[in-house]
Amino acid sequence: MKYQPISFLREKNFVSLRSLLILFFCCTIIKFNLGFPGTPSSLETLPLTGHINFDDVHHAARDFGNQYSFLPLAVLHPKSVSDISSIIKHIWEMGPSSELTVAARGHGHSLQGQAQARRGVVINMESLKQLSMQVYTGKFPYIDVSGGELWIKILHESLKYGLAPKSWTDYLHLTVGGTLSNAGISGQAFRHGPQISNVHQLEVVTGKGEVVICSEKQNADLFHGVLGGLGQFGVITRARISLEPAPKMVKWIRVLYSDFSTFTRDQEHLISAENSFDYIEGFVTINRTGLLNNWRSSFNPQDPVQASRFKSDGRTLFCLELAKNFNPHEADMINEEIESLLSQLSYISSTLFLSEISYIEFLDRVHVSEIKLRSKGLWEVPHPWLNLLVPRSKIHRFAEGVFGNILTDTSNGPILIYPVNKSKWDNRTSVVLPEEDVFYLVAFLSSAIPYSRGKDGLGHILTQNKRILHYCEEAHLGVKQYLPHYTSQEEWRAHFGPRWQLFMQRKSAYDPLAILAPGHRIFLKAVAVL
Repeated sequence: MKYQPISFLREKNFVSLRSLLILFFCCTIIKFNLGFPGTPSSLETLPLTGHINFDDVHHAARDFGNQYSFLPLAVLHPKSVSDISSIIKHIWEMGPSSELTVAARGHGHSLQGQAQARRGVVINMESLKQLSMQVYTGKFPYIDVSGGELWIKILHESLKYGLAPKSWTDYLHLTVGGTLSNAGISGQAFRHGPQISNVHQLEVVTGKGEVVICSEKQNADLFHGVLGGLGQFGVITRARISLEPAPKMVKWIRVLYSDFSTFTRDQEHLISAENSFDYIEGFVTINRTGLLNNWRSSFNPQDPVQASRFKSDGRTLFCLELAKNFNPHEADMINEEIESLLSQLSYISSTLFLSEISYIEFLDRVHVSEIKLRSKGLWEVPHPWLNLLVPRSKIHRFAEGVFGNILTDTSNGPILIYPVNKSKWDNRTSVVLPEEDVFYLVAFLSSAIPYSRGKDGLGHILTQNKRILHYCEEAHLGVKQYLPHYTSQEEWRAHFGPRWQLFMQRKSAYDPLAILAPGHRIFLKAVAVL
């Protein structure tokens, strides 16, 4: 069965094209809400190796952001890729007579309901984890994994062969399909690029239910579209991830700066140096009491006496966080390299803190914080995060307007800030980046206290986020959202800019009825007016 794709007309038929786009994307379609009583039974009769549940669906209406809740009609627990293909193909063949949409849900770490499907079908991608991981050693090693596999499990499996993926996120209890649908950024991105720059091949189920193998050489347009494509063109069911030799240990370092210009100069020097650290991040602290004392649980000060005299109260400080990978027999050489690299930096000398931990402990460091927060009941709270990509030339103006101005403290969560090299990103993917060779990730990772009306409440933090975005827009900083969230197609058009047309063309080609990933609110599903 075929349906006309969303943008199938030529430009000369502008009026018809405009009408079609309005029908499919832009307008709220006015219709009688009669419901589709036959839909559940038609889904129940599909031949699946897994199962579909119409009752236990409430968990699929929650996510890490804890701000949005859209109850689905059903949750699919697939045991095979064909289960996912069957569901999507069935809904595709129902055509515009059905309101059903499909969202792929990994570990539920979305922030604003992106993996939810109101009155639709949510696919529990973690059900696919039983598909075995396969490691291939050799000159160019890689691992084949399910789209529902957790990165922490991939780390454990690849380490059995002395290997590991090259690029990470700070938190490893996320699924492959989830991070590859966005980008996947951490402190290794300056050297290796994001996770989407370290993928050889994908298996994808499109919005028509077709199972497609894609790579740079095979179905390349779909391959690049799906990477960073926010789930709009297909469900990632399998991925081939590049690996490299894994170290055993990590030297983990933190130093402080009081001057933002010095801080960013040192960061930019390190990401451009031929010989540098293996991980480079940073964060901002505003009016934090006893900051260095808090570090002592994980780090040792190089000069304990001077560190004990350092006062962070009432100050805006910038922490440079670094890591150098090594194996035990290389310890002396690595210490010399670190000493040489640190001698090139202009941090506050009394604030040098060091630690030596295993590679796996370093990569999984955020999970330790998760366990502590869960024990206090502070994990499943609203997380109104705001992640921005800021051009290097505008980072100082951004800092002047935000740190210590819009933000007067950092008690609601960490604020990450570090630069990456755009040359390590593939501009053929769907990710939208600032128009400069170096840009900064600035991530406001706030947690809100439920029911609070104070500065730690959701309302205050959301207002703060809006002020930051408004400042960026008014100051014309050229900022782009990472993990973007918008509520209108006009905002999405502005986000994509000149790349919007390509994004629409890909949607028309691979998901013409807009069945997939409705939670992003980019496209409305084409539904027949009754």
